[in-house]
Amino acid sequence: MRNRLLRRRGLGGTILACCLLTVVLAMQAGIARAAAAERPELGAHVLVFSPSMPAAAMQRQIDRVYAEQEHSEFGSGRYALLFLPGEYHVDVPVGFYTQVLGLGATPDAVHIVGNVHADASLPHNNATCTFWRAAEGFSVTPTGGTMQWAVSQAVPFRRMHVRGNLVLHQNGGWASGGWMADTLVDGNVGAGPQQQWIARNSEWGSWTGANWNMVFVGVPHPPEGEWPAPPYTKVDKTPAVREKPFLQVDAQGNWSVRVPALRRNSAGITWRGGSTPGRSIPLSRFYIARPDVDTAATMNAQLARGMNLLLTPGIYELTEAIRVTRADAMVLGLGFATLRPTRGTAAMTTADGNGIEIAGLLFDAGPVTSPVLLEVGPQGSKAGHTKDPISLHDVFFRVGGAGVGRAEVNLRIQSRDTIVDHTWIWRADHGSGVGWTSNTSVNGLVVNGDDVTIYGLFVEHHQQFQVVWNGNGGRTYFYQSEIPYDPPDQASYTSAPGINGWASYKVADGVTGHEAWGLGIYSVFLKPHVVLSRAIETPRGPGIRFHHMITVALGSLGGISNVIDDEGGPTSMEPRVTPKVAEFP
Repeated sequence: MRNRLLRRRGLGGTILACCLLTVVLAMQAGIARAAAAERPELGAHVLVFSPSMPAAAMQRQIDRVYAEQEHSEFGSGRYALLFLPGEYHVDVPVGFYTQVLGLGATPDAVHIVGNVHADASLPHNNATCTFWRAAEGFSVTPTGGTMQWAVSQAVPFRRMHVRGNLVLHQNGGWASGGWMADTLVDGNVGAGPQQQWIARNSEWGSWTGANWNMVFVGVPHPPEGEWPAPPYTKVDKTPAVREKPFLQVDAQGNWSVRVPALRRNSAGITWRGGSTPGRSIPLSRFYIARPDVDTAATMNAQLARGMNLLLTPGIYELTEAIRVTRADAMVLGLGFATLRPTRGTAAMTTADGNGIEIAGLLFDAGPVTSPVLLEVGPQGSKAGHTKDPISLHDVFFRVGGAGVGRAEVNLRIQSRDTIVDHTWIWRADHGSGVGWTSNTSVNGLVVNGDDVTIYGLFVEHHQQFQVVWNGNGGRTYFYQSEIPYDPPDQASYTSAPGINGWASYKVADGVTGHEAWGLGIYSVFLKPHVVLSRAIETPRGPGIRFHHMITVALGSLGGISNVIDDEGGPTSMEPRVTPKVAEFP
């Protein structure tokens, strides 16, 4: 076409056409430079990939990160791999403390043709320690038609589109996951030997497999079958939730954070009709924090002047708490950004304000005992937040494992109308600094606020009650808990005269309204003659209901005497008995 125009127009036309072409090229170059100029400085541990990059060069960077993180269960490396909108032909193995994130408005805006996979971190295809990694916000056409996601706790799988099948294990090996939200799988999801799983607001062609405790909330087409055989717990609608905030980049290269809208009584994914409903906050309204530069004081100063926080990957050593004091403030972490208090303070506290969002952070206890790691609202919080709840997404807690850590309470929720959307609250049972008198932690979660709702509650190994629920109107959708392995004897693990141990899930005596669905509590005692009287302890009343509970003794020592209060009967290993209670009362 251009040659025909030049012949028709002659020399003058040639000059004009060349000038126009020069202008067009200059404009394109200017747009490209502007987009590049607007790219934020996210530090060396955030890798941003573009479809224009050579695939081999991208693969070398991906492989370098995985070589560092593949076996780094308690290492200091933290990484985020960000993919701008477009198509990629790469293989992405996802190691410890690695977040793979698509930057499109919808998952289909970023398309990876090849493998994205989480592999078992222990021999014999054992994925029970495949922790702390994430895949969010992109689509995958997997090589061979099946994507492998062999994972356990603290592994977000959000806003994903798998254009094929998905398996949640590696070659039939054990796994102890897991979490899925706002995700579409075109083919089959194969759970295999996954011990437990929660899928919220997700869709698939089919689901196969079950083990102990599989919970489906807001899933339009859950698998057929009813508790206890298979152990499926199905809740048709998700009562109230907003999806996790996420980074996005538009066609002009503008970066922003999308804040999904609150949904009530919902089922299925948010993005079937296009981008997820909500609002976008320009990245210019975020202070981008770096672990080698920032302190709690510098971050608090930015929060005080009205900025939000984006924490880049790394470990933030804190001499005081980060204080979130403004309604609608957001703190968003990339690459498992880790907050570690060093002087016995909280790592973070919030005001009792509407719409506060905390997402994508790992709270790691320091060597001096913290009274609490994250406190949502001050003591005595009374404000209602029904129309604009406080929400926590993918917030994880660890006491010990990477070194000595100590905390009295990991997460304490004082504010009412708070939503927790996926958490793992873990007192380490292995790693460095682990022992009954070394990595000490009284409770994982304490809820004092009314009308708190939690989806995907994983709490393990704390030394007294794993969960204490003092507020009214609480709701839990899926609970997974291993009680502590390491009480040295029964005398050290007795909560009251005649009561062995501390129940995993404790509803306080004065509570009149509480409901929970799909609870699995497990024991692995390392010392003989140690038992737990009951896995769940609750008052009775017309407003208190529990649905679908199971207990399992995973070791050869001790066990659990009852599932809930004095009902359910004991676990046993010879032969193995896994007591179940369908409904209580």
